[in-house]
Formats: sequence, structure tokens, C-alpha cells
Amino acid sequence: MKRTETYLLNMGPQHPSTHGVLQVKLTLDGERIQRAEPVLGYLHRGIEKLLESRTYVQGLPYTDRLDYISSMNNNFGFARAVEELARLEVPRRAEFIRVIMAELNRINSHLIGIGTLANDLGASTGMLCCFRDREYILDIFNEVCGARQTFHYIRIGGVSGEFTDKARALTESFLARVPRFLAEYDKLLTGNEIFRRRIVGISPMTPEEALALNMTGPNLRATGVARDLRKIDAYSVYGEFDFDIPVGTHGDNWDRYIVKLREIKESARIIRQALDKMPEGAIMAKVPRVLKPPAGEVYSRTEGTRGELGFYLVSDGTPKPYRVHIRRPSFVNMQGLDLMCRGMLIGDSVSAYSSIDPIMGEVDC
Repeated sequence: MKRTETYLLNMGPQHPSTHGVLQVKLTLDGERIQRAEPVLGYLHRGIEKLLESRTYVQGLPYTDRLDYISSMNNNFGFARAVEELARLEVPRRAEFIRVIMAELNRINSHLIGIGTLANDLGASTGMLCCFRDREYILDIFNEVCGARQTFHYIRIGGVSGEFTDKARALTESFLARVPRFLAEYDKLLTGNEIFRRRIVGISPMTPEEALALNMTGPNLRATGVARDLRKIDAYSVYGEFDFDIPVGTHGDNWDRYIVKLREIKESARIIRQALDKMPEGAIMAKVPRVLKPPAGEVYSRTEGTRGELGFYLVSDGTPKPYRVHIRRPSFVNMQGLDLMCRGMLIGDSVSAYSSIDPIMGEVDC
């Protein structure tokens, strides 16, 4: 009878494919993975406690640094939680602008996710193309808020400035580019035999397994579960737009890639409708100079770029929240890494991690 011994391989946190701040303990039998244990905490900054020591308005910029690729979506989620707690009504025009920014940021995030997956599998040209197209979104963000990294435009009660004619023109120009660059990705990646062999049928997950791990976002939808809070809750003005929820069938790395690719097209549809339907009016509600929400608690959730982004706030009637807890989709989705890696080869752990598409600033918080 053949006997084998297992051994432990530490992958990261210096490994480039763990993106610098994740350690994974791989238990191996030969080159087959028996267990993958993520070791977190390398980027922990205590943001929840920092929010509890700041006023609600002062705390908003800290959410930029959670998923630092999706600052607009983080600001949107936190602002909605505070507005619900303080019973603030956001002007209708501001809601349309917020949706445009959130969907642009979703495309921006998915471009990075697809680009880094391609790069991790050796297709560096795919990453360069994705980052090239992402620059057009950063031009829009730079126009509305003056930043290209930690975008800070959404405010409690609305947005910080008007959606200018130049911003609209840049957005229209970007929307015209979307079909062209999606077609290019299909030729460069989707139809690439080597790329397909690295991800098709690799790290599959069933809907039951994903739901048991409480996974959300593209990782859950890749298993065939059409769960999207933009449809379920129809928060903000999402209920007024027509869009589909892309889903996969096998929950493998291929489906996670395809779902992100298709979501870019759907986000572009939402932005197009929002531009066409955007009303005139104010962009900011009347927010008290010193914001003191009444005592109480709220859990507000939005569909972040990586899944359900939730903010639990407890108010004691003072200008600072008594308690803050953030449901970070990257943190929750990381639970699936072990299941996705078991039985796979060492090299497959790279594609599994990359297809989950976590941002470690959000994982560690």
C-alpha cells in the first residue's frame, strides 16, 4: 500500500499572487491541496473603533479605506445607514448621481478583478488592457471629486458637488467604449485556450455550499443564485432601472470571471438609463451642522462590488456613533477559499484566490 506524507507550505504574505498582505497555509499531499487556511490581520487598522471615536460626518472618509478600490460604494453604504438612522431624505437628483457613481465604481472594480486574474495566470496583456480602460473611469472621478484613488464624493444627505457637463460628457464617452473593450476581452481572454484551461472546471462550488458560507456578490451568483440587493431591496432609485442579474452554472473560476464580465455590461445599462432619466433639482439635503441621530440602531445594506456591504450603527443621541460594525463582503467570501482549493493543485490556489477577488483592506478592516 502506497503511503504519503503531508507537509505545510506557507504561501504569502510576500507572494505576489496573494497581493502582498495575505498568508495562506497550504497543507499539501504532493502537489494536491488538502487544506488552505487563510491567515488574516496584516492590514488591520481598527476602522470600526475609529468610526466610534469620530462624528458621523468625520467618519465617512474612513470608509474610503475599506475596499479602497470601491470607495464610492463604501461611502454610499455608510451614508445610507446614517441617513436611515437620522431620518434624512436625499434629493432625487442626488440619488441618480449616486447610482451612476456606484455603477462606474463597480465597473472599475471588476476591471481590476479581471485584470489581476489574467496577470496571476500569466496573461499580463489582459491586465494592461483592463487598467487602460479603467483610466477613463478615473477621469470621471477626478472631474467630480478631484481624486483618482480614494474617491470621496458621496456625502451624508447627497453628493458634494454638481454632476457637471464635463462629467456627463466623459461618462457618455466611456459608455461608448464599453462594447468595444468587452469584445476585446472576449478575443484576448475568453477565447484564449490557455486561460480557459486554467479556470474552466477549477474550484467549483455548489449553491448550497456558497449559501452555507454566507457568500454574496459575484461569487454567489456564479453558482446560479440570482441574489442582488439592487433587485431584492430596490434601494435608492434602482427600482426604476431595467437590468439583468448575470449568473453562472458551475460556480467555478470560469463562472466567477464570466459573471464579472457580464456585470460590466449591466452596470453600463444602468448608467445609461440614469443619465437619460436624471431629474433637475438639489443635490444635497438639509443636514444639521451638528448631526445627532436619535437614539436607536440600524442595519443598512447595499450591493457592493463584492457582495452585501452592511453597516450596523447604534446611536445614543450624541454626534458620534455608540457602536459600528461593518459586514465586509471580502471578509465573508474568504471563507470559501479552503473549499475551493481542496483537491486542486498548488497553482490552482492562485486562480481560486484571484477569482474570489478580495480586497485585504476590507478583509482586515
